[in-house]
Amino acid sequence: MNLTVSASPHIRGKDTTSRRMLDVVIALLPALAAGVLFHGPRAALVAAVCVLSALAGEWLAGLILRRHNTLPDGSALVTGLLLALTLPASVPYWVSALGGLFAVIVVKGLCGGLGQNAFNPALGGRAFFMLLFPACLTRFPALGAPLPLGELSPVDVMTGATPLHHMQMPALPEASLAEMFLGRIGGCIGETSALALLIGGGYLLFRRVISVRIPAAYLGTVAVLTLLFPRGDSPALWMAYSLLGGGVLLGAIFMATDYATSPVGPVAQVVYGIGCGVLTVVFRYTGLFPEGVTYAILIMNAAAWLLDRYLVPIRYGAGKEGAK
Repeated sequence: MNLTVSASPHIRGKDTTSRRMLDVVIALLPALAAGVLFHGPRAALVAAVCVLSALAGEWLAGLILRRHNTLPDGSALVTGLLLALTLPASVPYWVSALGGLFAVIVVKGLCGGLGQNAFNPALGGRAFFMLLFPACLTRFPALGAPLPLGELSPVDVMTGATPLHHMQMPALPEASLAEMFLGRIGGCIGETSALALLIGGGYLLFRRVISVRIPAAYLGTVAVLTLLFPRGDSPALWMAYSLLGGGVLLGAIFMATDYATSPVGPVAQVVYGIGCGVLTVVFRYTGLFPEGVTYAILIMNAAAWLLDRYLVPIRYGAGKEGAK
């Protein structure tokens, strides 16, 4: 029998890592279902390739680094599914597989494994894509365009402009707010349907898997900045399209709230969310590509430890020195 000796206090609870990861998978299913509904069955195959490659990466990392088998904790499954939701349905399968392996082996495994990674693995995989295969991530199939299921190379399909491409002109998108809320727009697999993402976010809040602080601070900051600095004739419409377009909802609910790469303290979490929102708007307004969520969250991942260090909650009855 293995006896684990640790310092007090000893807290017992029913929650386990695998239970939390299962909750995240359940919360992601509405977004995946919406992606398959609007982008076709190829979206499901891209998700399957990402998940399988992430699981294979977890097994290989354990084998190479001589660690115990961590597949049952479900973290690799979540990483692969999140990565798939950030990709277009037309992305080549081999690119999806390479991204899953990179996210789990390099971004998570080489940093020490679950809980020790400095950056969100799924976003690290997407950033890797943007560096090596930017064309695969910036060409989105037009809504309703048929996607061949067996094509291994880049899919030759009619492309269409996403709402964020219109907003970069700058101009309000042609799609209505109702279409953006439901998901009848072009874009990545998991970011098109705001309704599906909000359903998943509501489930995570109900299960107390995440706190409302980071998503609220993130989305609130994006809302305030786009309302105060609109690039269209209607500030309110510009704000609404900014919140519903691109990956800001997916990032705020599922990426920025990652336990290992976000702060622990309540104040630090709020500041972290505000930083994500500010950087997202700055990148969207000034960057080469219309989306800025990926790099905004990755930069704030790097600052999470600093926020936790200097924004420590003050213990009751202690002064500022007692918080350190």
